[in-house]
Amino acid sequence: MSYWVVIVSYLIGSIPFSYLVARCWKGIDIRKCGSGNVGMTNVWRNAGPAAGLLALAGDLGKGVLVVLLAKHYGPPLLVAGSSVAALAGHSWPVFLGFKGGKLVATGVGIITAISLPVGIWAMAIWLVVVGLTRYVSVGSITAVVSIPVLMMVYRLEWPYLALGGFFAAFSVYKHIPNIKRLIEKTEPRIGKKKV
Repeated sequence: MSYWVVIVSYLIGSIPFSYLVARCWKGIDIRKCGSGNVGMTNVWRNAGPAAGLLALAGDLGKGVLVVLLAKHYGPPLLVAGSSVAALAGHSWPVFLGFKGGKLVATGVGIITAISLPVGIWAMAIWLVVVGLTRYVSVGSITAVVSIPVLMMVYRLEWPYLALGGFFAAFSVYKHIPNIKRLIEKTEPRIGKKKV
């Protein structure tokens, strides 16, 4: 069996691109800046747009890599299991003391590698919602919640549907602090530094 792929996927997911980019780009520890989140948005706000986009590319890329690896060695069930491992790695990375990011970019990379149409729709939804609200968190939550629905529309296999449901639920859970700030009207919008 190819269970080793799941372990490797966790390690790939653990690669902290946002931390590495911020450290190399501006010499800062992103965990001690802004929101403290190890993710693209925090890198963008504290190290600049170019660094943020580079961090985004890294997180998307590792999601794609995990799916390509798992598809080479096994069926959809292995792909789904490896994807969950990668998401766990991003959220609890062994390389950063098990304190990671909110997994949206890595998850979207995974979903896009599994189904390009679903990934494109999710990214389009994110762009539209962020453009309208100026809240990255609202765009992220809306996009991830749409993924299981889009997967059903495109009739993906059940392991992928289960993965989509897990990804959506886990992402919303990771955004609870953002949801609280949205309710309190203290969530920063794009273009404004977090106080």
